[in-house]
Amino acid sequence: MKFTSTLQFNCVPDWAEHYISYSNLKKLIYQIEKELQSVPIVPEDIEAVEVSPLLDSKSRTNSIFIPALDKELAKISIFYISKEKELFDEVTSLVHDYAVFENLNDSLSVHSNSLVAGLSYQSSESAFSQGRSSHFIRRSRSASDAAASHVSSDDDENYNYSTVNLLEGRLPYMWGPPSIEERRIHLKKRTVELFVWLSELKSYSSLNKTGFSKILKKYDKVTSSNLKDSYLSNVVNDAYPFKASAIKNLEDHIFKVQEIYSYLCTNADMDIAIRELKTHLREFIVWERNTIWRDIISLERKSHAVGVKAPVAVEQLGETPANIQTPFGMVIVPKTFWRSFMLLLVCIAVFLFFLNANFFKKEEQNNCFALLILASLLWSLEVIPLFVTSLLVPLMVVCLRVLRTDESPHRRLDAHETTKLIFSTMFSPVIMLLLGGFAIAGALSKYHIAKMMATIVLSKAGTKPSYVLLSNMFVATFASMWISNVAAPVLCLSLIQPILRSLPPDSSFGRCLILGIALASNIGGMASPISSPQNIIAIQNMDPSPTWAQWFLIAIPLCIIVDILIWFLLLWNYQPHSDSLTIHPIRSTRDPWTGTQIFVIVVTILTIILWCIEKQMESFFGDMGVIAVIPLVLFFGTGILTKEDFNNFLWTVIILAMGGIALGSAVHDSGLLHVIAKTFQLMTSDLDVWQVFVVFAFLVLVVATFISHTVGALIILPIVAEIGDKLGGSHRNLLVMGSALMCSVAMGLPISGFPNMNAIMMEDEMGLRYLNIMDFVKSGIPGSLLGMLAIVTIGYGLMLLIGF
Repeated sequence: MKFTSTLQFNCVPDWAEHYISYSNLKKLIYQIEKELQSVPIVPEDIEAVEVSPLLDSKSRTNSIFIPALDKELAKISIFYISKEKELFDEVTSLVHDYAVFENLNDSLSVHSNSLVAGLSYQSSESAFSQGRSSHFIRRSRSASDAAASHVSSDDDENYNYSTVNLLEGRLPYMWGPPSIEERRIHLKKRTVELFVWLSELKSYSSLNKTGFSKILKKYDKVTSSNLKDSYLSNVVNDAYPFKASAIKNLEDHIFKVQEIYSYLCTNADMDIAIRELKTHLREFIVWERNTIWRDIISLERKSHAVGVKAPVAVEQLGETPANIQTPFGMVIVPKTFWRSFMLLLVCIAVFLFFLNANFFKKEEQNNCFALLILASLLWSLEVIPLFVTSLLVPLMVVCLRVLRTDESPHRRLDAHETTKLIFSTMFSPVIMLLLGGFAIAGALSKYHIAKMMATIVLSKAGTKPSYVLLSNMFVATFASMWISNVAAPVLCLSLIQPILRSLPPDSSFGRCLILGIALASNIGGMASPISSPQNIIAIQNMDPSPTWAQWFLIAIPLCIIVDILIWFLLLWNYQPHSDSLTIHPIRSTRDPWTGTQIFVIVVTILTIILWCIEKQMESFFGDMGVIAVIPLVLFFGTGILTKEDFNNFLWTVIILAMGGIALGSAVHDSGLLHVIAKTFQLMTSDLDVWQVFVVFAFLVLVVATFISHTVGALIILPIVAEIGDKLGGSHRNLLVMGSALMCSVAMGLPISGFPNMNAIMMEDEMGLRYLNIMDFVKSGIPGSLLGMLAIVTIGYGLMLLIGF
C-alpha cells in the first residue's frame, strides 16, 4: 500500500485519471499469478519445437502484462505533451508581458534590458542559468521591442492591457489603465501560479516513473521474471515525459519563471525567490510502510474498538443513541457510554465498600486491598483505558498512604515519603529492558531484516500444506522472540498473502494457516524475556532475576513442543492434506544486504550475548536494564532510528508495566502481600509444590483467556511470588515463571491476545472473514490445554533442573 497511498495523496486531483493505473496493474499481476498456479501453460505446437515450460510461461505472462504497460505509457505521454505545450505557451506569454511591464516602468529599465536581451541573468552563486537560451526568449525579444514602441506612442489610452493578466480569466481592466503596482501584483500572481503548475508537471513525470519501476518490481517478484531492467531502459526511459531532454527543458522553463519572480519581488535575489515560490507548493507526502510499532498501535486501537462502537455504527446496529438536551446544545450519547458509566459506578461502589470494611488489622493494608480490588476491576473490565488505570495507581497509593517502613516496628509513611518511594520504584531496570526490546524490534522492522530472514526460511518450506503450515508456525514463534508476539503475526500474515490469494474459495487451508500463525505467535510470547510484557513483569517479581540463558533453556524447548502439538491439532481439525493442494512457494527476497542492516544485526546479536552472560558481568553492568541502553544509544545516536520511531514506541504498554510495578510495590510494602500469602499457605498446606503449580497454572489460564495477558500477570504474579517464598525450599521463581508462561498459552478465544484479534479480522478479497469464533473454540481452547499440559510437565521439570 505504500506507493498506492503516495500516488493518491500527491497526485493533482484534476489530473487523477491521467496517472499510471497502479492499482489496476497490481490486480492484473495477481490474476496472472493465479493463472500461473492453477492452469499449466503448455506450448500450442509441442511437437514442432521443444520449449521450456518456464520460458513459455514467462512469454505468456509478458504478452499479457506488457500491452497493459504500453497502454498506460501512451496515456501518460499524450497527457504530458498536451500539458507541456499549454504551460510552455504560458511561459512565453509571461516573458513577453514582463518585458512590456519593464518598458512601462522606468525605474526597472535596467532589468528590462537584461531580460529582453534573452533573460541571460546569471547569479554569481548559482550555475543553473549557464547556457540557458531558447527560442522562447528570442521570440520575446522582438515582441517586447514592438510592444515597447507601441506603448511609447501618444495613444497610450488605446493600448490593450489584456497582456497584463492572470494565468486564467484574462479580463481587461474596467476603470482605465492599471497602475504599475497593480501590473506587478498581477504578474506576481501569474508567476506563482505558473511555477506551481510547472512543478506539478515535473512531479507528474517523477511519480509516474516511480510507478513503472515499482509495478515492474512487483511483477518480477510474483512471476520470477526479469522484465524490469529491460522495459525501463528500452521503453520507459525513451518515452517523451521521461527523457532527459524533456526534463531539462521543463527545468529551463521553471528557471525562467523563478527569474521573473526574483525581478518582481526579491530584487533579483534568486535564493529568496526560490524559497518564497516553494512555499506555494503542496507538501509532498511520502507514505511509508508501517513500522512494527505503528502496527502495534493500530492493533491496540482495534482491540479497544471491539467493546466501544462509534455512534454511527451503533445506530446501524439498531441501537438508537440517546439525545440529551443541555444548556450548551444537544449531546448525542451512545448506549455504550451508559454501560461504561454504570460499570465505573459499580467499580467505585465496590472500592468504597472495601475501603470502609475492616478485613485487615492495619489501615494501610485495608486501604491497599481496596486499591488492589479497584485496579483489578478497572483493568479487567477496561472501563477506562488500561494505561489510565496504571496512572491512577500512584495517585491512590499516595492519597491512601498504603506504604510503611521496612524495619519493625513498622511506621506508616506520610504522603511526601510515599511519593518519593513509589515513583522511585516505577522506573526500574525492567522498564529499560522493555525500551531496549522496542529499539531492537523497531530496527529489525524498519529495515525489513525480520521480513528478509522470514522469506529466506519460508522459501525452503516446499509446497506440501502440512510442511508449509509448520514452517510458518516456527517462523511466527521465532519472530515473536525479537519483534514481540504482537508484531510477528502482522509480519507473517503479510508474507502468506500470495498463498491465500491462490487458494480455492472453499479451501480449509487458509483458515488453518492463519490460525496456526496466530497460535504460534502467542506461544512465541514466552520465548524470550522481551517477547511480551508479561515476561518483563515476571522478571520484576523473580528473585534472583533469571539470566537469558536460563530463560532460553526453559522456554525454547517448550515453544517447539507446543508448536508441534498444535500443528498436529490443526492438521486433525482442518485436514488440509485432503484438499490435494499444491502450495505456491513463497519467494525469497532478492534484495542484497545493506551495511545498515548488517550493523543492526551485529548490534542485536551483541546485545543478546551480553544479556545471556549478564550474571558473569554483573560487577561491570549491574543489571540487564543497563545493557538495554546499548541498542538505544547505537540505533538512535547513529540515526538508524529517529525521534519519530521513538515516539512510535508503545508507551501505553510501558505506562501499564510501570503501574503494575507500582501496585506490586504497594501490595508488598504495605504488608498485604504477606498476609495474603500466609492465608494461601494455610489453604494449600496439604499440597506439594507441583500441585500448587498446577493450581496456579489453571487459575492463570482461565483469567488470561478472558482479559489481557499483561493485566493477568499484573494482578496474579505478585501474589504468586509471595506464595512461592512461603513454600518449602523457596520456589518463588518456579511459580512466577510458570505463571508467566501460562499467560502466553491462554489463547482460547478471539479476545485472548493481539495475535488472535489480528487473525479474526483477516478478510479475503471479497471482504469475508477467514475465521470465526468456532475456529478458536475447536482449536484455541484445546491448544491452550495442550500448552498447559506441556508447561506443568516438561516445563516444571526444566525449571527444577536449573534450580528454580
